[in-house]
Amino acid sequence: MRPLGGFFVLRTAGAAGRPLPTLAQVYGAEPPGVHGDALGSRVAAVARSLRAPEARVAASVAHQGLAARLWSVTLGCAARYGTVPDLDPRLLRWDPGASAPDDLWLTGVRPLPADAGTVADLVLHGHLAPLAAALRSRHRLAPGLLRGNAASALVASARQLDRWAGAHGRADAGARALALARELLAHPLLEGAGTGPLTAFRRRSCCLYYRVPGSGVCGDCCLARPPRPSPRAPSG
Repeated sequence: MRPLGGFFVLRTAGAAGRPLPTLAQVYGAEPPGVHGDALGSRVAAVARSLRAPEARVAASVAHQGLAARLWSVTLGCAARYGTVPDLDPRLLRWDPGASAPDDLWLTGVRPLPADAGTVADLVLHGHLAPLAAALRSRHRLAPGLLRGNAASALVASARQLDRWAGAHGRADAGARALALARELLAHPLLEGAGTGPLTAFRRRSCCLYYRVPGSGVCGDCCLARPPRPSPRAPSG
């Protein structure tokens, strides 16, 4: 999957050179062991990299980054090979200290059907729901914001696959990626997160990235421009 870019790469375990936490440990479904607070470390690293003014901004960006990796891996395999790898959080290791895109290592390869139900179970129920719960327990993140992040990352992955497919004579792969994304956007955990066709998708929430110094709004943001800061109340 490397020709598609770093978001579509899935490594196999054994070459990392150091122990990494499983995503089950990151979400709190298993004891952290020697890894400590991997999720907190990731959010802190993103905050430092972006100079984010609030931890919840970094938490949102970290959430969307991991969501994009998980969608890219599953959609890429589904579109190109007709199967998806089992991404059980107990099998998938994650390097919280790596630069973007997130570094993922799979400890065992088991192919599964590439239908929307299987992909929803793997990504939405297996990863994004527990990840959202873990982040919301620490940061003031609205459920709609995280749902928008998940939908936005899904659409971006599908559109990247479609562009690659068009450039390499693989219209069939592009069509599979787009069809799968449409089905997944109708899932109850994503339904209503955005409007418009995939080519002009616009989310109903904002990921807060506009709060990062020197940034603006994303291309699919519900906001046309960054909001003006609220005036400070007079002190007295």
